[in-house]
Amino acid sequence: MIPELVWYVAYGSNLCAARFSCYLAGGAPPGASRNYPGCRDRRPVRGSIPVTLPGTLYFAGESSVWTGGMALYDHRTPGPTCGRGYLITAEQFADVAAQEMHRAPGEFLDLAPVLANGRHEFGRGRYETVLLVGEYDGHPMVTFTAPDRAADVAHTTPSAAYLRMLATGIAETLDWTDDQIDRYLTGALSGD
Repeated sequence: MIPELVWYVAYGSNLCAARFSCYLAGGAPPGASRNYPGCRDRRPVRGSIPVTLPGTLYFAGESSVWTGGMALYDHRTPGPTCGRGYLITAEQFADVAAQEMHRAPGEFLDLAPVLANGRHEFGRGRYETVLLVGEYDGHPMVTFTAPDRAADVAHTTPSAAYLRMLATGIAETLDWTDDQIDRYLTGALSGD
């Protein structure tokens, strides 16, 4: 049974609430080169919580939105990774995932295999592997990433604008100093 509400756990630029709102309501975030169509259901998030994921953050591939490397999450390599949970409908999550997968929103995303197995690959591309990363307040916590482990792919450097967006999101989500944010992102860039 697919739940009505899920916590979408962001760990990249979607840590920033204003940036994530473009996935829900449509629009282009500052510094990005893409205009997002938004979700069928454009209502704002119903809640937001800080999350610490047990895996590691790394950068790989080439972002068509920001240029440079994309933030990815490897749940099989020790972390931690900073995250932010947004309480949204399962339909909104499907539309957010579709936009991240460069697909048109509006199709059903069957979360049953994710909820049953903890992981499901909807494709081999970026952000097409959906993970169950926990549960909070009776709702499943899900995120998406690439299917590969951090150690199995070439790492790439993200753009300065992308890193600023991540830093903004971390500052919004956690009570961290600028130095703590810099150390965290520097560690992700170096693979530590």
